[in-house]
Amino acid sequence: MQDKKWMVAEKIPAEIEKSLVELPPILRQLVFNRGIRDGDAARRYLSPTEDEIHDPFRLLQMDLAVRRILEAVERGEKIAIYGDYDVDGVTAAALLVQVLRRMGAEVEHYIPDRHSEGYGINCEALSKLKNEGYSLVVSVDCGVRSLQEADFAQQIGLDLIITDHHEPGEHIPEAVAVICPKQPGDEYPFKELSGVGIAFKVAQGLLERKPVTGTNAVEWLDLVAVGTVADVVPLIGENRAMVRFGLNMLTRRQRQGLRSLMGAAGIDEGKKINAYHIGYLIGPRLNASGRMETAEASYRILMTEDVQEAGQLAQILDDQNRQRQDITRDIQKAAEAMVSGEASLVFAVHPDFKLGVVGLAASRLVETFYRPAIVGIDEGETTRASCRSIPEFHITEALDEVADLLERHGGHAMAAGFTVRNENLELLRTRLGQIADEKLRGLDLRPSLRADLELPLSEVRPAILEMQEGIEPTGAGNPSVRFVCRNLKVTQKKKIGKDQSHLRLSVTDGRITYEAVAFRQAEWADAMPERIDILFSFELNVYNGRSSLQLNVADIRPSEG
Repeated sequence: MQDKKWMVAEKIPAEIEKSLVELPPILRQLVFNRGIRDGDAARRYLSPTEDEIHDPFRLLQMDLAVRRILEAVERGEKIAIYGDYDVDGVTAAALLVQVLRRMGAEVEHYIPDRHSEGYGINCEALSKLKNEGYSLVVSVDCGVRSLQEADFAQQIGLDLIITDHHEPGEHIPEAVAVICPKQPGDEYPFKELSGVGIAFKVAQGLLERKPVTGTNAVEWLDLVAVGTVADVVPLIGENRAMVRFGLNMLTRRQRQGLRSLMGAAGIDEGKKINAYHIGYLIGPRLNASGRMETAEASYRILMTEDVQEAGQLAQILDDQNRQRQDITRDIQKAAEAMVSGEASLVFAVHPDFKLGVVGLAASRLVETFYRPAIVGIDEGETTRASCRSIPEFHITEALDEVADLLERHGGHAMAAGFTVRNENLELLRTRLGQIADEKLRGLDLRPSLRADLELPLSEVRPAILEMQEGIEPTGAGNPSVRFVCRNLKVTQKKKIGKDQSHLRLSVTDGRITYEAVAFRQAEWADAMPERIDILFSFELNVYNGRSSLQLNVADIRPSEG
């Protein structure tokens, strides 16, 4: 029962509350907590329009990229879309291939093998594509740090366009065009696009310059929603608008492959799709093929229109996801045995770890220890590792400080990866540990749980569900709605789940009683005080066609009365 910090948002100031008077009182607090300060901003936030989706040509070098791609289309050149094996990269590749085929292009995808090639553009792949007659390669979700690979493409006479959303290094690759809103000199108004979000901007630009009758880039916002949510980029601004429109398309289940995948994930046919379904049900299954083998099954399910093929692929991905879960648990247990309890940085490397799931194991270690975590596989001469972090520690900046020891690295503030030669491994462990010690020294390192409002349980009413609809889609940067209720009496409690790791309970304030579920908190069943405080989300639970209101409890504390 890890101790967590509860952070209840400050009460909305009276002057701002007046400017939001047209909203119900609880909704005023919810939008205030998300940075809304006046009625106009609230209307835009609660009902995003296509005006939130910016002009693609505001991205630096978009004009160059679009002109070169259209030139290739008109000349009948062979175009390769070079993707990545995660959900963001696969959705981005599928999106651009489909759009370009609609425009009459000769285009195929190339997704590197995680295990034999690793992340990003590699020279061997570029050489292979050149030998197969491709004259233009467009990367999606990778390439902004591929300096040597861009130079190699020039040397062999292969045109390269890079589209990426990761943090660039000190230098930008020399390519036909580099589209990355985070690169110096780019004045695009929204910097947090995902890889598939940037692929969508390219599609917008292409269709604006060369319209295709009956085709609009918004047709692919369902793929944008899946890749954006799965990549855990902030769901604010343009991302939030695109995901919201995309979720409506997913709810209509227009894409056969995704429809079949939702069925395999147990999502009822009539269920309205939200960010949770992508993050916890759809996304992990699309990620599974790239983690366990190659990403081809994930790419194919996004491309197919055949019902039978989609069903077969959905079953394959579901089976691979189950295997991935089992392997992740095994790696987590083994990694935990290697961890020193006093370390500021969790670092676990072993030759038997599986490369495709070390990132997931690192995420689990962060949850367990609330420390930055690095989990890698020793491949003999080198070690490849995935990193996950906490808000207090920017993991990619830390890797930049030890770049002299690394063969390659890259990522975000909270997630990254690297390759290191094994003669440098112990020195790397030492130096990263020192950086973590220095950055984290003196900080109160406990996970924080944010709540929007403290309410009596009797005020948790069904009308709140409608208010929460306006806040969706929620995720990074736009957190889901949570409340705190205090001094509740526990009337029932029971361990549930196949491994008895979850908790079902009933709570009351004497006026109203709610059923509640607390995932991964079964230990409270044996140590439950008579009265508790809870931090929770309020939801409609649909199971076997029956709906009921329930509290989804994130944390429990003994009540102080």
